[in-house]
Amino acid sequence: MFCGVFSKMENMYLNKMNYKRLLKEDLDKPSKELSLYLLGKILVRKLKDETILKGRIVETESYLGGEDKGSNTFNGRRTAANEPMYMPAGTCFVYMTYGMYYCFNISSKEPGAAVLIRALEPIYGLEIMEKFRVGKRKGTNKLIKTSKLCDGPSKLCIAMNITKADFNKVDITDPENTAMWLEDDPEFDQEKIIVHTSRIGIASAGVEWANKPLRFYILNNDSVSKRDKKAEKDLESNDD
Repeated sequence: MFCGVFSKMENMYLNKMNYKRLLKEDLDKPSKELSLYLLGKILVRKLKDETILKGRIVETESYLGGEDKGSNTFNGRRTAANEPMYMPAGTCFVYMTYGMYYCFNISSKEPGAAVLIRALEPIYGLEIMEKFRVGKRKGTNKLIKTSKLCDGPSKLCIAMNITKADFNKVDITDPENTAMWLEDDPEFDQEKIIVHTSRIGIASAGVEWANKPLRFYILNNDSVSKRDKKAEKDLESNDD
């Protein structure tokens, strides 16, 4: 495991390396419920050299399948590419976007439904994450702010070295899978305020489905990919 100089954030987690691993029954939930449940959970990646990377899930999107025009399984569409969305809850669905970047999803309880992991708050293995990110950026060696290492679905895949070849169709709850898993964090503040807003990049699904509040993120977290200031303001108004 990487043994460089640890940041303050990493030192907070040095004694928290053995949280409860999430099991199949923990993820066997409908897509929207799973999207909310995963917020605050820890995604753990073990590289081939035993290096450990950890990030807290701070933003998710729900894809419902069936009637959801934003889902690539809309109206029961089933192909070799989207097959993981029809597999048991906890199955990894990794696909390529723009012909060069990966996005990471976890299947949910309903056939054809899944949760897109949109952003992580990096908490362990920060130097390695940064090397992965900088190595993918052309024409610059400029360092990346820690909170921005995983602030997007493709960025987190680069930072955590998540690829389709390694993880597509892999059961993230399988105890024999030692390359990537999810952990609970009993110390995470369950009272954190969650913003409910529209998903990103699905305008082609039409106004109704593009505007449905199926994206969720932790309010005031710096690693969120895109804030919805109107939704945040509405939350504040409701609290008054």
